[in-house]
Amino acid sequence: MTGFSEQLRADSRADWDAAARHRFVDEIFRGAVADDVMRRYLVQDYQFIDRFVALIGAAIATADRFESRVRFAQFAAMITSDENTYFLRAFDKLGVPPEQRLAPRLTAPTRAFQDLMAEAARAGSYVGCLAVLGVAEWLYLDWADRPDATLPDDFVHAEWITLHNNDGFRAFVTWLRGELDRAGAAADEQSRARAAGLFRRAVACERDFFDHVYDDAA
Repeated sequence: MTGFSEQLRADSRADWDAAARHRFVDEIFRGAVADDVMRRYLVQDYQFIDRFVALIGAAIATADRFESRVRFAQFAAMITSDENTYFLRAFDKLGVPPEQRLAPRLTAPTRAFQDLMAEAARAGSYVGCLAVLGVAEWLYLDWADRPDATLPDDFVHAEWITLHNNDGFRAFVTWLRGELDRAGAAADEQSRARAAGLFRRAVACERDFFDHVYDDAA
């Protein structure tokens, strides 16, 4: 029987594949993302961390198992340490000034995804939190998990890949999908429908985000 997470991905397959097989993905594996594109991508992506950690907090608050709370707390620690450190090193390498790191002009796709994460956090539904978190992490594992690929030389490219394809991250995504399957199976139809809507919108946001970093006017 197909699990809830796989059902949700199937319903958003066109946008999912467009994001996971995006031009950006091909270029980052080749080390060919132009500095201005990478700078735009990372500056905007960095603006998600605050809302993302808040969404993890909502998942911790609404989870039905202590073990689940612990797993999310451990993941939040990684986001606020290893991943945050990568951003700061990458900003230094790319010459991003302090004001652009902390308070850049937010693009429409960035605002849309921030708003979606805030909406999921406010709703107080574990399966809804899982739906948005599942997209954010599973889709990144999907594009980054190329075991036979040679990593590019520049750490700005290489470490963004390895942050999203290491064994620990892979295990977390597997667990996260299992939680979404379990919570989805236990939820009522209204909660499942809301989670499906959040998942679908999150996938569309991811596609829009990849697209817009190539827009000079963004």
